[in-house]
Amino acid sequence: MFRHQLDTMAILVDYNYIDSVLLKASIVHDILEDIPEFNHNLLLSIDFESHMVYELVREVTRIPGETKAEFLTRIREHGSHNAKVLKVADRISNMISLGFVNKMEFVSRYTEETVRYIFPIAQEVNMNMVIELKDLVESRRKYVAEFEKKKHEEACIDSTAFL
Repeated sequence: MFRHQLDTMAILVDYNYIDSVLLKASIVHDILEDIPEFNHNLLLSIDFESHMVYELVREVTRIPGETKAEFLTRIREHGSHNAKVLKVADRISNMISLGFVNKMEFVSRYTEETVRYIFPIAQEVNMNMVIELKDLVESRRKYVAEFEKKKHEEACIDSTAFL
């Protein structure tokens, strides 16, 4: 889990986002979703910016009962600039990680979700991030196609083994 947060922070720095609240939020942005019983007062007591970090983390956290589509639409339509930047950096990190996933249905769904919901957010905040996302989407689509092609070829070989 922690490695992903560092990746998200590194992406922000790569794109010259050096706002301390944004960078701190990138380290703890998944904590409320991943640890439902987390005592948010611990987060609020870290330093003088803790309240702003906590508010940003809450902004990029799915509300219980909120669908993924509703969540991403909420960020696109009502999110602060920092929430949008953080969501796009997080998605870039996640798309990079998809290169290590072998569940093609998930990779395909996540990739198409990126096109539908994250591209519009990225277009609002940083066109260079859009370019990286487009490259990642193209790469993941190729990854799925190559995986499916290989699976099909293996099935064809298996079916001729009995001849």
